[in-house]
Amino acid sequence: MTTTDSATPTEPTHPGPRHPEPAPTDGSAVMRELIPTSPFVVALGITLESIGDGRAELRMPFRHELTTVGEMVHGGALGACADVGIMAAAWAGREIPDKLRGVTTSMSVNFLRPLQAEDLRIVADRLHNGKRLCHCTVDLLGATSGTLVARATGTYQIG
Repeated sequence: MTTTDSATPTEPTHPGPRHPEPAPTDGSAVMRELIPTSPFVVALGITLESIGDGRAELRMPFRHELTTVGEMVHGGALGACADVGIMAAAWAGREIPDKLRGVTTSMSVNFLRPLQAEDLRIVADRLHNGKRLCHCTVDLLGATSGTLVARATGTYQIG
């Protein structure tokens, strides 16, 4: 504490030096920071279970708010999960570019069967790792049943 001329204690006006968080060391670290803080990803409830060297595994819990009819999960929620999977696989284990940015440039989803009242397991793999473009696949599976409900392919641009 500091004192004023009247000897009344006051709190310091500056809390002292802040120690910044260490910068991410690779794309996997970027995803570990981004996924739990991205508002849209958080709204879907998606969590990162594992990531490294071109592969990411994520999960989206079943919630009634994500259904379309009865207990069938909406295809838009599945498509959004595929997009997050593409992003995570593209960054997984990659060097961080000078410009920390990325975007899905194309995506195709084949819906194979409905996901009914079950958590979703998202398994994403990077097939090709170019200088800026990555080609990825994503399998969307029932987390309990293991049933393949959709498969997506996509291209992601980094930097």
